[in-house]
Amino acid sequence: MSLRERALLTRLRARDEDAFTEVVSEYQNKVFNLVFRMIGNKEEAEDLAQEVFVTVFRHIDQFRGDAKFSTWLYRIAANHCKNRIKYLSRRHTSQNGLDDVPEHHMADGGAAPVQAHVDPPDAILEGRQLEKLMQEAIAGLDEEHRLLVLLRDVEELSYQEIAEITGLNEGTVKSRLHRARMQIKEFISKRTREGGEK
Repeated sequence: MSLRERALLTRLRARDEDAFTEVVSEYQNKVFNLVFRMIGNKEEAEDLAQEVFVTVFRHIDQFRGDAKFSTWLYRIAANHCKNRIKYLSRRHTSQNGLDDVPEHHMADGGAAPVQAHVDPPDAILEGRQLEKLMQEAIAGLDEEHRLLVLLRDVEELSYQEIAEITGLNEGTVKSRLHRARMQIKEFISKRTREGGEK
């Protein structure tokens, strides 16, 4: 842990609101993106991301520092997601998949990253179609597998960090991640074949 992070956490434990603002500013996009991709609903994700940071502020004294702060934060976000998914399913709320969310509601505004060159229109269209299929495939996974894919392939966390967040051992993380990736591959392959048959 860097000296800056240690100092920030010391201030946070002292209930310094400026420190809280710094933590939110530094991690809000990552937390929102994870929560949004888990829940699939922008409004729910915004509420849930706020709850995650409130929990961090209230329970910062429970952070022992034996893992990275971001790992602890992701664990809180993951637990909030699981609880919200259970709550929503009990309420029989229909959970819209990511494919039903308009692009302007996406965390990145649906915008592609800035590129040095412009791809041909057919390549752009193909890329967008593949991205949409990927989002559908990820949204269709059960919550445990979806979380693993998001933490590893979207957030690019190490297997060790994912194990700390989920409480699973690294071998289990790897095998479940492999299964999830195979499901995604099968989904995309099936949808691509269906598209070609039309």
